Amino acid sequence: MGETVRFGMSIDDKLLESFDRLIEQKGYINRSEAIRDLIRGALVETRWEAGEEETVGTVTLVYDHHVRDLADKLTEQQHSHYDQIISSLHVHLDAHNCLEVLVVRGKARHVKKIADELIGVKGVKHGKLVMTTTGEELF
Repeated sequence: MGETVRFGMSIDDKLLESFDRLIEQKGYINRSEAIRDLIRGALVETRWEAGEEETVGTVTLVYDHHVRDLADKLTEQQHSHYDQIISSLHVHLDAHNCLEVLVVRGKARHVKKIADELIGVKGVKHGKLVMTTTGEELF
């Protein structure tokens, strides 16, 4: 980690009041930590938007396991990406619905493609990809 540098900034008073409420709700200790977190988030997002950055992410799926062949199709998709899907969690939500969370690692464009394929399987009720960084080169 580098040397800490102090800097000043100008901001509208109403915007600052809203920001202060937000950081209080989120439990930040101070403005500096909240701003650092915002900067890190923007840097991570920018890096994986290019598509070549090594990323990790989770693909969350909700589906009715009674839909014909759906579980088999999802399993088949996962096996075709065995080298990038590094973990999975399967939860029975009720008598019909299941939640699956997959941990995926690879180049951002590959992770997005895998997520799109899984979310697009007919019978998936809801799906979401959350991507983040591997932590390398993050301050």
